[in-house]
Amino acid sequence: MFTGHKEMERFPSNEVMLDLIDLKKVYPTPKGDYVVLENLNLQIKKEEFITIIGHSGCGKTTMLSMIAGLNEISGGKISVLGSSIKGPGPDRGVIFQAPSLMPWLTTLENVMLGVKKVYPHATKKQKLDICKYYLHKVGMDNAINKRASDISQGEQQRVGIARAFAIKPKVLLLDEPFGMLDSLTRGQLQDVLIDVWNKEKITAVMITHDVDEAIFLADRVVMMTSGPRAKIGDVLSIDFERPRTRKAILEHDDYYNYRKHLIDFLEH
Repeated sequence: MFTGHKEMERFPSNEVMLDLIDLKKVYPTPKGDYVVLENLNLQIKKEEFITIIGHSGCGKTTMLSMIAGLNEISGGKISVLGSSIKGPGPDRGVIFQAPSLMPWLTTLENVMLGVKKVYPHATKKQKLDICKYYLHKVGMDNAINKRASDISQGEQQRVGIARAFAIKPKVLLLDEPFGMLDSLTRGQLQDVLIDVWNKEKITAVMITHDVDEAIFLADRVVMMTSGPRAKIGDVLSIDFERPRTRKAILEHDDYYNYRKHLIDFLEH
């Protein structure tokens, strides 16, 4: 049964992968402090896929970059499996909107960059097998020797997905990874992402502006209030079985209730 609800209860610590406690982000300005996020609390469970929506400027990307360790925390704390984060680390993989590949390297070499760092003691063949496995998973078998500069943006993002999963992070962070793609490519890459995720079950946190994408991918959709002083406004559990197909979701009785709930929140 569909229910929209405020989510305030705490999960047992052994179920929690990512814990954001009283998170705050302040930027000093000549006119005084600008508070982007304040009193932001969110727990994300192991193997959970969370999507985050909210208006532009509400601090979604700021929050994600703080989790990644790329942006300093002004107050509160972020922990992965109970340990406070201290800057970036291989336990958190990031996929950005622009696939930040090295254009002069091949797709294989781009994935290998991360694999070498995370598996320093693996044999050359083992590293190669890992890279090829994930490139295969994202449908890039035939382009492993092509330079990143010679493939399309959608293909580059496929390589970005392969690279992120190949380093086996505990948490995968995705900042609107399909935002710059046409709708057909976007749909294909959502399927690629969720297909790999279904097998790997890495805890995932993804920012999106797309309500349908948020519902299709997520176990829970987290809605952020508008900034300044943004925090979690509401959390919606998506009770569709996995693995999911787009057709089954579109035909599900609750789909339009979920959609209405999210749109009502954004228009409020």
